[in-house]
Amino acid sequence: MATIYDVSELAGVSLATVSRVMNNNARVSDKTKQKVTAAMEALDYRPSAIAKGLASNKSGSVGVLISELHGPFYGMMMSAIESELRNADVHAIIAAGHSDAAEEKEAIEFLLSRKCDALVLWVESVSDKYLLELSKRSTPVFILGRKINGLAKNCITLDNHMGGYLAASHLAKMGHKKVAYISGPLWKKEAQDRLGGFEAALNEHKIKLNENLIYEGDYQEAGGQAGLQYLFKQRAKFSAVFCANDEMAAGAMSAARDLGLSLPQDLSIMGFDNVKYAEYVYPKLSTINYPVGQMASMAAKWVLKTVYNNKNIEVLNHFEPTLVERESVAKV
Repeated sequence: MATIYDVSELAGVSLATVSRVMNNNARVSDKTKQKVTAAMEALDYRPSAIAKGLASNKSGSVGVLISELHGPFYGMMMSAIESELRNADVHAIIAAGHSDAAEEKEAIEFLLSRKCDALVLWVESVSDKYLLELSKRSTPVFILGRKINGLAKNCITLDNHMGGYLAASHLAKMGHKKVAYISGPLWKKEAQDRLGGFEAALNEHKIKLNENLIYEGDYQEAGGQAGLQYLFKQRAKFSAVFCANDEMAAGAMSAARDLGLSLPQDLSIMGFDNVKYAEYVYPKLSTINYPVGQMASMAAKWVLKTVYNNKNIEVLNHFEPTLVERESVAKV
């Protein structure tokens, strides 16, 4: 198999010149380009990312850190980033941090050791201080789903407070005055924001959220099941439950049927995220759209614009959630 060294020798030019030709560098004359191209064709040479990087000083890879490698939410995120980068002939190297500060830091150091040209991070446990220090290193850093003061221009965020607000407003407009809430882990900022927005909208409609009807879940289906079972052991009645993500909503639906309830006649259930299966569960799930695919794609575009000098890309930093009405919320 031919190497860049073989191309260099046959064309009679330096390794750096061969790499410049592969990167379409304007500093190489047409005559030299023709010599290198002819040598590549004669040797049936396929350039590698390392060879291309000799002149550009780039590896052609971007490190991506997410919390988990499973689940529809993170699947949409990974797919959108990988697709956007691949279309630009850039590869993604993916690692998981499992919402643990030590594991997140270890994964970040691993990605840096792979000579990634940039990092796209979905991190939940490392501190803002750590991320600010990380941003001072030579590798550009872009943050998904979290706003860091002092690093805001490199953060792509969603208004989670508004998402909770939209959910509560919808339930109130559908006539629900006794509602329950299954939250995400409340040490997470987005979980706090969703709950805060939910309570704010209920207050506007003169509805008080009973503290006994708040259950702290884990964003997993099992957490939704456990949450609904807990809520039904409380003495307070409720006609609707808002789950802070669609996975918990699916778990709550399953638990409700185990309890002999008919949905949405006996109980309305609402989710958050609008993952793909939300429109296939029965009844189809009313939810809040979290445009994670668009946000992940935007993070990749930020990288392409900033690191790979694609000036024609339009970029955004902030996204808004929207209400998706389906069939799991009944009017009362």
